[in-house]
Amino acid sequence: MESRAERLGAAKSDASLLVLFIPSVDRDEQPIDHDAWVTLALKVLGTLFGGATAFPQGRGVWRDDLGGGGLVFDEPTLIQSYTNESLIDRQLDALRDFLLQLGRDTNQGAVGFVIDREYYEMRF
Repeated sequence: MESRAERLGAAKSDASLLVLFIPSVDRDEQPIDHDAWVTLALKVLGTLFGGATAFPQGRGVWRDDLGGGGLVFDEPTLIQSYTNESLIDRQLDALRDFLLQLGRDTNQGAVGFVIDREYYEMRF
């Protein structure tokens, strides 16, 4: 039986999905240089994983439990990159370094990201 890729006449080489949430404000709801961080994230993911796509800003909220439990409203940009598990494992240290930089330099309570269907959160 032909695979879906064969039937479509398409190549299938990357099966893992990495999703980053780029915030628009810090944990005190003060604006950050959102466009610069989106551009930097695209450069990092393009370099590490071969490409990425940023989607228009959404609207969100998260509860800052470590900061007293207040709600922080945000307009994050979601960036996704299709890659493969092996490449994620090889580039994990560089990805971690970028996420730490994002969290610290933009005064976040946490930085969230998804690899495949697993949500991860780095708290600051």
